[in-house]
Amino acid sequence: MPRQVYEYESPDRFVAGTTGQPGSRTFFLQVRAGNRLTTVQLEKQQVSVLAERVDELLDEVLRRTQGSATVPALAPSRTEDTAPLDTPIEEEFRVGTMSLAWDGELERVVIECFEQGENAVEDEDELPDTDEEAEGAVLRVSLAGAAARAFAKRALAVVGAGRPPCPFCTFPLDPDGHICPRANGYRR
Repeated sequence: MPRQVYEYESPDRFVAGTTGQPGSRTFFLQVRAGNRLTTVQLEKQQVSVLAERVDELLDEVLRRTQGSATVPALAPSRTEDTAPLDTPIEEEFRVGTMSLAWDGELERVVIECFEQGENAVEDEDELPDTDEEAEGAVLRVSLAGAAARAFAKRALAVVGAGRPPCPFCTFPLDPDGHICPRANGYRR
């Protein structure tokens, strides 16, 4: 079966979001263009790393171009998106690996999310989308600098909106209680 590619050039919306209560949340990336909607599931750590790397990539682009690239230093307030995920939330696949790149010609951030699983591709560079042996789905999103900054800002806020950290050990506090290793005299 050929690789399923969900490709979006300048989508109307690209966000990270969650369902569930803090401590048992499920994380998603969701992209919408017109009536087309694609949702993929991933881990909290993947969302966090992706958002951090997007910001780092844009900062590096600004540094290397000495500010001449059309990339804002901060997410413009007009691009802020605090709305919940679009429904229905039907995941297309679970993300295994991701790639991030800067397209200098188009001045866009390109994010690719590859399906996790046995049939998913181990090394994405070896099997292009047109290769008949390529299996597993891929989500490819191309974003302008402002949209990428807005994505990163929201994604970091979503990750940070979970359980508050313990002031002593920094592990997450559970609603049912917390056994703090520092309060119990345990030290490494």
